[in-house]
Amino acid sequence: MKTLSRLGAHTQAQRIDHLISATALLALGILLAATGCGKPHQESTAAPAATAAAPSAPAASTPGDNGADSTARLAAADWAVKQDQIKNDPTGQWAIEATASSSYNDAQGMAKWSANQATGTPNVEAYADDGNAWAPKTQASGIEWLDLKYPRPVHATEVRVRESFNSGTVIKVELIDDGGTAHTVWAGNDPTTGLNYLLVKFPKTDYKTAEVKVTLATNISPGWKEIDAAQLVGTDQ
Repeated sequence: MKTLSRLGAHTQAQRIDHLISATALLALGILLAATGCGKPHQESTAAPAATAAAPSAPAASTPGDNGADSTARLAAADWAVKQDQIKNDPTGQWAIEATASSSYNDAQGMAKWSANQATGTPNVEAYADDGNAWAPKTQASGIEWLDLKYPRPVHATEVRVRESFNSGTVIKVELIDDGGTAHTVWAGNDPTTGLNYLLVKFPKTDYKTAEVKVTLATNISPGWKEIDAAQLVGTDQ
């Protein structure tokens, strides 16, 4: 009886072991199904908003050449050509005498930054503070003017003011006729930037002039305002 009891107990233990194993396998199967075969569970989220399409690639540049550098070179060459054309315009003339409302350090004659530094052809080579240009006594005091006289009277069609530092503060350009009367040919917002010309074009005057007055509002922006030269364009008839 003891042997039968042991066999019965052994059989019952085996059944219990099989039952436990089957239960464990069933639980593992349920777990694997729920977790997607071992991938980490992620909560579902809304799809991200669509982003703008990436910009298309720039046009291919010449092999061995940088596109931006090439553009800058072309712009510099174009600027140089235009500067040379103005400088050598046969209908243009450069001032031979100048006076101003004030000059830096009260400069007189041909001293640096004096009014007379604005006479003759342009000689400032870079956009910077340069004694070869006229500068008023203070940086931003307000209204300043530069008056320039030219070799011969002409029926004017254009004035070209070469601004060389802190450009963009000219507010008026006038012509003075033979009788001393001032004629405003331009007044407004000066668009000049960098070392460049303010180009003031107008219909040919019915009077002759050999004098130009340029007025600035130096308080428009900080820094020294400087003018390298000014060209009067016109014809004898």
